[in-house]
Amino acid sequence: MTRRYYLRTYGCQMNEHDSERIAGLLQADGMQRASNEDDADVVVLNTCCIRENADNKLYGRLQRLKGWKDERDGRQIVVAGCLAQKDRDLVRQRAGHVDVVLGTHNVHRTAELIAGSERAGPITEILESAVAEDHVLFPSALPAVRETSYNAWVTIQIGCDNRCAFCIVPAVRGPEISRPFADIVAEVERLAADGVTEVTLLGQNVNSYGRDLQRAARHAGATDARLRPLFADLLTAVGVVSGIRRVRYTSPHPKDMRPDTFAAMAASATVCEHLHYPMQSGSNRILAAMHRGYSAERYLARLAEARRAVADLAVTTDIIVGFPGETDDDFERTLDVAAAAEFDDAYTFIFSPRDGTEAATMAAEFVDPAVTRERFDRLRIVIERSALAHHEARIGRTEEVLVEGPSKRDPAVLSARTRQNKLVHFDAAGGAGAAGRPHIVRAGSYALVEITGAAPHFLRARFVELTAAPTHKVRIPVREAVLTAS
Repeated sequence: MTRRYYLRTYGCQMNEHDSERIAGLLQADGMQRASNEDDADVVVLNTCCIRENADNKLYGRLQRLKGWKDERDGRQIVVAGCLAQKDRDLVRQRAGHVDVVLGTHNVHRTAELIAGSERAGPITEILESAVAEDHVLFPSALPAVRETSYNAWVTIQIGCDNRCAFCIVPAVRGPEISRPFADIVAEVERLAADGVTEVTLLGQNVNSYGRDLQRAARHAGATDARLRPLFADLLTAVGVVSGIRRVRYTSPHPKDMRPDTFAAMAASATVCEHLHYPMQSGSNRILAAMHRGYSAERYLARLAEARRAVADLAVTTDIIVGFPGETDDDFERTLDVAAAAEFDDAYTFIFSPRDGTEAATMAAEFVDPAVTRERFDRLRIVIERSALAHHEARIGRTEEVLVEGPSKRDPAVLSARTRQNKLVHFDAAGGAGAAGRPHIVRAGSYALVEITGAAPHFLRARFVELTAAPTHKVRIPVREAVLTAS
């Protein structure tokens, strides 16, 4: 009997991408995906450790899964990802019924470890660093099962060399390692051949991509290897791949942002006019305590440079409220910089200490939760004010959107994204096509819509016309036919 797996993902795009690879490996090993835990033989939890109480939530979930496992012989539980990398043997100490614990550096071993545990009992395998073999070093080198067929993440880099005081990523993902340039372009070409039209280049600090490659080339004797990032060159190369209509990337670091990246964005017809530009704080004192490597003034100067270079650029950001030692004056400076930056949106977070980070040792300077909450609410007002202004300015414009499918709240409404990554909702009925028949607007289609309304976090629109049908293959499930003799 074919075994079935259920995969639950927590955290960032890097975890989502790892989960695509885990699913691909399990299906290549003969498993089938289950729609829920009850139908599964194996449950895989791909964990995150960025947020506060992530560990409590995981162990609570594992305790509930103990009853699930006891219901049927042969069921297995797998814990993967960043929290597994951080907690290691603690996972099985707190949840002895877990069968496999693996970290961020050995995703390629998922199927093997599950099979090994089935034969020999529980396994914990946490590698200290990424494996050396090129074919398994990067998640994108492994088989994948993606949630959508029209867009895809492409890993260009793993790990991070920064030491931000609040961030656990370097400890669980390791140092920066750039993927070979030609491998990335080749993968995008394969994706385009399969009908993918939008790719997102993914890394912890994408705009430092290639520095280590250049350094290695220099050490190998290549005198023409310049010790600089190759990210702008990569944007240009990926942007001209036939069949790719949109290129995105996340996330850059402000201290490494260079004019050549803005120039590459401006020169490419496919690189989208969206920049996610994490600010974290507007206070120079707090930025220094975070070890961010830039000042508020430099941040705003580079932002202005980006907007001058790239027409109609949308800018989003990350901001942490209540970092240890943040005073009222520090927070006022954050409000001032956020207002000056006029962001299109922001991911705002209340500081949460993570074991293993410098900030977690600063307990004496933790900000009162009530104060942090009040600051958080004030910041959201500033962010939503600029977001709404940007959205209202788009009313009356005709925009091309990539259709994602029915809205989660109303199946009669389609959700889509502009090149600026703005969420757009419009009537699924669309307009009339040839011979008066309604257009079929499937996920992966491109369409022109007229913006008719605005809210801080989305736009409303009217369908105008279909500009491109999906090019990816649509898989139609085949039902087994039952023949009855007469």
